[in-house]
Amino acid sequence: MAAIEGFLVASLLLSCLASTSYGVTFTSLQKTLVVSASNQQGKVLKGGESNITITWSYNNSFPAGTDSAYKTVKVKLCYAPISQVDRAWRKTVDNLEKDKTCQHNIVSKPYSPSNNNFTWSVERDVPTATYFIRAYAYNSADEEVSFGQNTDAHKTANLFQVEAISGRHASLDIASICFSAFAIVSLFGFFFLEKRKGKSSQQK
Repeated sequence: MAAIEGFLVASLLLSCLASTSYGVTFTSLQKTLVVSASNQQGKVLKGGESNITITWSYNNSFPAGTDSAYKTVKVKLCYAPISQVDRAWRKTVDNLEKDKTCQHNIVSKPYSPSNNNFTWSVERDVPTATYFIRAYAYNSADEEVSFGQNTDAHKTANLFQVEAISGRHASLDIASICFSAFAIVSLFGFFFLEKRKGKSSQQK
């Protein structure tokens, strides 16, 4: 009898651990947030230069109290399917703990059902790719409980591109040109002085 009870307890613990370790799935979430972005379809944003304004709110078509557990909203920059092809490090996975669609955090704010907006300056280290915006609502345990995005379910509408910086600045290019010019002038000056010294030694 004790052995059976021990087996049942162990089975229960294992099932609890399995369910806990799996985490929240994207397909289990309701789309209760309305999200929009100030981009135009196909517009190219430049890293370190461009801005985009994001707005989000609660969809009032859901029953009152649906958002009672919402404590925080985190807005993220997410890869569109076209920029995930042959890139396993950007793969979409239903388990949000393993999902790599939305790797870039934009902002985190306390939940409010309306009047939410944030203007984000595209960071310099954002890779060149096609993106969309997604917002997750979190409960007090910091678990995803809802979401919203500025694109459709197939993630083909309202997408925008980010063009990463080349890694060079105009000031660096100018400094490089000036240094090269200085080096050339110095080289000619050196040869000129050496030639004059040579002529002076011959005359003596």
